[in-house]
Amino acid sequence: MPRTGERGGPQTRRRIAAIASGLFLERGFDAVTVAEVAKAAGVSSVTVFNHFPRKEDLFLDRSGDAADLLRAAVRDRPDGVDVLEALRAMTFGLVGEGHALAGVDVRSASFFKTVAESPALVARSREIAGEVQELLASELTRDSRFHGDADLFAAFFVAGYSTVLVDAARRIIDGEAAEGLVDRQRTRFEALFEALRVGVASSGETV
Repeated sequence: MPRTGERGGPQTRRRIAAIASGLFLERGFDAVTVAEVAKAAGVSSVTVFNHFPRKEDLFLDRSGDAADLLRAAVRDRPDGVDVLEALRAMTFGLVGEGHALAGVDVRSASFFKTVAESPALVARSREIAGEVQELLASELTRDSRFHGDADLFAAFFVAGYSTVLVDAARRIIDGEAAEGLVDRQRTRFEALFEALRVGVASSGETV
């Protein structure tokens, strides 16, 4: 059975990530060691690595959320709703609730700045995008209701979403006011889904 005690359960994971994030935001990602995170969290370095195999994942701990959201969008969509519409509903739902993965919260400026200043975090962010793309392609390949090119669709969607998110992050770092940020994200995401819809239609495939 999974451990649920102080050193092995999900509460410990969340606490380690929260403490690590605080240290990274205060001092910079590259200036903080895993040993320092472990000491601050009151656990061993082994425990930290049991929860987070890579140091970068201590800070980029929302990648699991992205995977869960995509799985749910594909698997749980009602009959008659295509994948593109399901992903659109997911995306605009995230924007509406101000989710961290939507790029609409100006309070994320310190987070985005910390990522931008660390080559390791930038590289890991790109790896995560690749992992998310592979996951989405795998989900679509197994989905009997999807009849398009799973690899191409996943590549276009993840690349487009990442482009919109990175642009928003840069604007937030530069101090763009909250007013208008949500509207801009909605406009850009709408353009993304329109481009995907046109591309799918022109290919003669259905999704």
